Amino acid sequence: MKKSDISNISNAESVERAEESVRSSVQPSGKFGGKADRLFGADPAGLDESARGIAVLVIVGVAVGLLSGMFGIGGGTVIVPALVWLGLTQRNAAATSMLAIVPTSISGVISYATCGNVDWLAALLLFCGMFVGGQIGSWLLSRLPELVLRWIFVVFLVFVVVNQISFVPSRDQHIAMSALTGVCLVLLGVVIGILAGLLGIGGGALAVPALSMLFGASDLIARGTSLLAMFPNSITTSVANLKRKLVHVKAALIIGLVAAVTAPFGTWIAGAVSPRVGSIMFAIYLCVLLIRSFFVAVKATRSARASA
Repeated sequence: MKKSDISNISNAESVERAEESVRSSVQPSGKFGGKADRLFGADPAGLDESARGIAVLVIVGVAVGLLSGMFGIGGGTVIVPALVWLGLTQRNAAATSMLAIVPTSISGVISYATCGNVDWLAALLLFCGMFVGGQIGSWLLSRLPELVLRWIFVVFLVFVVVNQISFVPSRDQHIAMSALTGVCLVLLGVVIGILAGLLGIGGGALAVPALSMLFGASDLIARGTSLLAMFPNSITTSVANLKRKLVHVKAALIIGLVAAVTAPFGTWIAGAVSPRVGSIMFAIYLCVLLIRSFFVAVKATRSARASA
């Protein structure tokens, strides 16, 4: 073989090794991110994927499952701040939260349905509105600035806390269905869907008090119906978020599967306490989140002004 041929082969191998090095350097780091997910593409960067980070995800899953069963929520009010604390952006955290809500809500629905605390028709009408609203919320999520999303989350929590403190649902009431009620349920679903897609919440924090205050549902029926309407909406919204590559899939699965295991325990607690005690517990939980989210939003606002 000629000396020039050997030199050309050597140069080609060097180029190939350099290209391979570049390809490997753009892969996400960490235990989760060493290799791109073949189905969904690489997960968003930034999440703490150390042993400490995984432990936090598991703890969040346990808490989310209990809260979902107790209050009929998807748990996004816990998942989103936790994922932001672990390093994801508000946008990616919201999208990841929606996927984690899918297995959580399914488990909660089964627990409430076995006790007869689900209004199937009301849930269907809610979902019809939430499907439309969820697509709008997902579209807005990919376009609104991070700072705006943080303040929307704070305002939302204030609204829900006020409702929880001012209203105590009955345990023996049902939704009286009519044509007007059906239309209102669909419209409520649109509003909930927009907030769900935008904030990464299941929508239960709004659906549960609305079903009780506006439609006369008992606290348990409101929670079970909310969870039933929530999980198909979480699926459709998550599909839209996955297409936009906003979801950290593996983190969502860890939280969601752990939460699905603990949700039935939360459902048992909900039935064991009175409606008033349940409302107070939910309000306290939301106040803690509100205080934290408010200070995070203020800090982000100051940082944005300082860099402007």
